Amino acid sequence: MLTVREAHARVIAAFEALPAETVSVADAAGRVLATAPAARLTQPPSDLSAMDGYAMRAEDVPAAPSTLTLVGQAPAGDSYDRALKPGETVRIFTGGPLPMGADAIVIQEDTKAEGEKITILEAPRLGRHIRKAGLDFAAGDQPLAVGRTLTTRDVALAAAMNLPWLSVHRKPRIAILSTGDELVMPGEPVGRNQIVSSSGIAVAALVRGWGGEPTLFDIVRDDAKLIESYIAAGAQHDLLITLGGASVGDHDLVQGALKAQGFAMDFWRIAMRPGKPLMFAARDRARVLGLPGNPVSTMVCALLFLKPAIDRMLGQPGDLAATRPARLAVDVKMNDTREDYVRSALARAADGSLTVTPNPVQDSSMLSVLAQSDAFLVRPAHDPARKAGETVQVVDLVGLPGGY
Repeated sequence: MLTVREAHARVIAAFEALPAETVSVADAAGRVLATAPAARLTQPPSDLSAMDGYAMRAEDVPAAPSTLTLVGQAPAGDSYDRALKPGETVRIFTGGPLPMGADAIVIQEDTKAEGEKITILEAPRLGRHIRKAGLDFAAGDQPLAVGRTLTTRDVALAAAMNLPWLSVHRKPRIAILSTGDELVMPGEPVGRNQIVSSSGIAVAALVRGWGGEPTLFDIVRDDAKLIESYIAAGAQHDLLITLGGASVGDHDLVQGALKAQGFAMDFWRIAMRPGKPLMFAARDRARVLGLPGNPVSTMVCALLFLKPAIDRMLGQPGDLAATRPARLAVDVKMNDTREDYVRSALARAADGSLTVTPNPVQDSSMLSVLAQSDAFLVRPAHDPARKAGETVQVVDLVGLPGGY
């Protein structure tokens, strides 16, 4: 069987960045940049005041108090367009442009106004309370890099750069196919031998949160020809996700349906827990990722293999989920031949370090355990028994993108 890293490498090698499309800057949050945009102006465009007060030449007030003559004002959106002469000052407001010759500002609290006579009660410092031209960015600057997933902060920056449109990678279109006579949708009558299908809904939510556009097919009964027809429809997408039915039992029909549709099987088992029956197949440019049917296995494999595939289509590296160190809170036994992703709780120790406690129940059907977990404790194949206090690696689930 393949290792997790071998399977991951094969999956991401099958994908490349999707073409770019142009979207309004107002709709760009969460999208991935395909082209680094250049600022169309300089911000600030000129030296501006950072405070309400008075603009002056610092050399005119070598000591306080000193009195200057008020000759005009410079509110935001307007300006005083003459050069300051010796002994002159201009009333200025936050965002107002500095008059020519001014090189300092004294805030209004440190002045006393009597008509056109302004007494400066604190000597100015050269350059104080002034936002220099280009302090934020200059025309032609490219502060947003290709491959960046745009946050609301990035969108604000792009708008300030006078960019009404941005070039982003097209969202991957991902079809999701659940198969099995035993499955019903939430809210439908549940027969004596049936279960409620949760994996398709979960994967659709993950696809959406990770930057894709999901198409959630109806549950398909265990009928080979019917499954083939849905596979044919799913193959028109950038990726087809199948859920369950990928093993080799009499009722596991997905592999046979894929082969009947001309797909070549790359792999269908990997050395991990949960998620051993993971499948990957291809036909021309069509790709199929078969996730295990057990809902926890689905979610673990989606994080490790589906998210990197989506990342690749969005022009990103497609790395495996990052791990971080934590200390075991309890002893753990030796691991077997499969890399294990153990549902666990994280806590912060008195010294600030992370501690991890595996949940005592690890059944791959138990979504309640997954929902309560903060992390996956990653145990390599053949990992020896470990004592409490030893350092291990965990995938921190808190704050993962996509609302995982």
